[in-house]
This record gives sequence, structure tokens and C-alpha cells, in this order.
Amino acid sequence: MPDKFSPHPEPRRLLRRIFQHTVAECSMARAFERQIDFERGVLRVKDDLHALADFDRVFLVSIGKAAYTMVEALAGSIKGNSTITNGGQLWGSSLSGIVTGPNEPERIVSGLEYFRGGHPLPTAESVHAGEAILSGLRGLTERSLVIFLLSGGGSALVEKPMQGISLDDLVATYRALVHSSAPIAQINAVRKHLSATKGGRLSVAASPARQVSLMISDVPENALDSLASGPTMPDSSTVEDCYRIVAEHDLLRGFSPAVRQMFAARALEETPKAGDASFTDSRWHVLLSSADAEREASKQAVAEGFHVVVDNSCDDWDYTRAADYLLEKLRTARQKHQRVCIVSGGEVTVKVSNGGSGGRNQQFALYCASRIAGENIAVLSGGTDGIDGNSVAAGAVVDGTTVARAEARGLNVGDALAHFNSFPLLDALGDTIITGPTGTNVRDIRVLMAW
Repeated sequence: MPDKFSPHPEPRRLLRRIFQHTVAECSMARAFERQIDFERGVLRVKDDLHALADFDRVFLVSIGKAAYTMVEALAGSIKGNSTITNGGQLWGSSLSGIVTGPNEPERIVSGLEYFRGGHPLPTAESVHAGEAILSGLRGLTERSLVIFLLSGGGSALVEKPMQGISLDDLVATYRALVHSSAPIAQINAVRKHLSATKGGRLSVAASPARQVSLMISDVPENALDSLASGPTMPDSSTVEDCYRIVAEHDLLRGFSPAVRQMFAARALEETPKAGDASFTDSRWHVLLSSADAEREASKQAVAEGFHVVVDNSCDDWDYTRAADYLLEKLRTARQKHQRVCIVSGGEVTVKVSNGGSGGRNQQFALYCASRIAGENIAVLSGGTDGIDGNSVAAGAVVDGTTVARAEARGLNVGDALAHFNSFPLLDALGDTIITGPTGTNVRDIRVLMAW
């Protein structure tokens, strides 16, 4: 049975500290320091070695919410920016490339061209970036090395519609996809088959160069080719998958006429698969993933005296189902332990029908608040990238007092949930988490505590 309720603000502050620690430990600088270095002309990525003297040209492509910090971390991991910014030279090889992120870069690296793409919907600049990347890759040879730096958000930040589709067509398609309840792997399967930059097609463009992909993963561990819609990996999804996904989620109505016609005519083009010659000289390395965030959050909770259980079984579940499941697991664990914590990585889904301001993390947290009123339970849900939906918050932290505090200010939790308008209410209570873009992106982290 739950303990008798007594107001206790400390768990909310503790959860904020755990989140801040987790994001800091998942920074690009720390990940690159641990796994990449350069010595005597050899670039080491984990156990993979690349002698730079073997290449006439190094082409760098950095895509995603962590695009800028990944470039900076690569420079830092090879012991000083001077080696990467000296007149467009990289360890004696000619350096060029494209960097595309969601905002303006604070610093730039000499020799690289920067774009600011759109997110969560692609923009004209996303297409310009895609065209520039494809143009640069097509000039490479066997004596070239391509380093791809990939992170979440890359699907919208870099685009090049397939022939017969316009940018407006893709924007309508993206909007229908992101507002559906489809898991990210299914969303990206459809994106891949409508784009010239996704589903392994950048690798096709870069062949026969050696290709090294360094990845900051914001996708499930078993769906790595969904990261940024898998621009450099063999695609495990098929056109038949796309037709099934669109039918299953009733998505055609939200697509543009041109895209609807492609589906009606079953005219999607297949993406390159495992065994394609384009991947012969390719390597892929995950530098950070959701597992790193889970590990760091768990370590902090243990240090604070909590019994910790990690549970990812609700990944890609509807947010209400995931919340009910995790809260039940928390209450069950509390019967055996005085202070208990559940850590859950990954993402939940929210099907938005009449959206206000917020995101999946705030919707999850506010729903939890409605289920824990009066209990000694606190819940945090946040995006490690610092961005949750269409709000300025990364997420929120709530507890057994949240509903009472809302009612005292004339705020209606039920209305906010029904209208997907969680941010104004949570922000008015001081329960939002606002970090700004963090420069990393390893999915969401949920931490639930009972005491």
C-alpha cells in the first residue's frame, strides 16, 4: 500500500540533478574522448584503425541534432582543433564536407560548409544540404575517406525528394507521420523510400570511398538503420513494409496527392540492402545510445540510496499504457524496498489529434501526475536532446502534489491532457525542465521514484 502522503519537494530536485548528470555524461566530448584518438598518422575508432596517409581526401558529413558538437568533439579527440582547422587540412589530407544542424552553429570548422535544416519538418535549406552532400560524395574515389557523423533529427535536417515528389509533398507526408502513433522505425521506413538521401543511399553515392559512420543513437537498439533514416546503412525495411505501415495507421489521407498516387500505383523504389557492393568498405560505430543514459541515471539513483530497476519493455508504447505499466511496477517494487527507482529509456508514442503546446515527455509526466495524486511518488520524463515536441522544454518532473498545486491555481490537468497542451500548465507550476539544445541525443529517459 502507498505510504501516507506528506509533501516532500526534495525528490523533484533530486530527479532534476539525475537528469542533468545523465545529459552531461552523454556529451559528445566524453564519448569521443573514450573511443577515438589520433596518433602517428592513424585514426583509431574503437578497435578500427585508419592510416590517413592512405587517402588523398577526407570528406566529412555531419547530420543531426548533435551535428555541431560531434564535429567539435572529433577535433578535440585528436588533441586540439589546430589539426582540423589549419587551412582545410586534416592530418595532411585535404578536408571538405557538409555540416547540417537545427540551429546556428556557435563555432565553425575551416573547410566545412554549414547548413541549418528544418526540424521536425524539412525545409528548403534541408534540401540544399542534401544536394550539397550528394554532390560532394559523387566526386570521391577509392583514395577517399568519408567520415559520417550521424545523430537523431537527421531525417528532416537533410532531404532530397525522389523524382516526382516536391518538398511540399514531403512536408505533408512528414506531418502525417509525426502526428501518427507509428513507432519511429515505421515512420523512418516510409521516409527512406521517398528520399534520395536515406535508407543507404548516401553510401551508394559515396562508393567506392571508404566509409566510417560514427553514430549517436536515438533509436531502439535493434533498429539502428532507423537513425536519421539510415543514410549510410543497408536498409532492413522494404517497399512492402511501407504499404503495410501506411494502411495500418490510415496515413494516406494526410499525404499529398503526388505521394498518394505513388502508393496507389505501388511505385516506390526499393532501397539498397545488405550485400550491396556500396557497403563493401563501410564501417559503423555506435558511440552513444540510450543504454548509456540508463546506466548514468541508474548510477546516480543508487548513489542516493535507491533500489534501481531498469525496464525498457514499454519502448514505443502509447504513453498512457507505458505510464500505467511503469507506475504499477514502481508500486510493486516499493512493497519490498523503502526507496525504489525505475529507470526506463526509449520513447513513448502520442497520437496528437488537436495539439496545443508540449511533447511526449510532458504528456507522459502530466498523465503520471494524474495517477499519483497524494502519493509519495515523483516522475521525470525528458528528452536528452533538450527538445520535447513543439515546446521549449526538454520534459517535466511531477509528483504527488502536482494536481493539487494545479487546482489551487485554477488549472485543469484533464483539459491539458485532452488537448495535448501540457506545457503551459506544467510551466506555470515550475515543473518543466528547460535546458535548451544539449548537443546530444540518445532518446528520452524516464525516472520514477517512490519513497
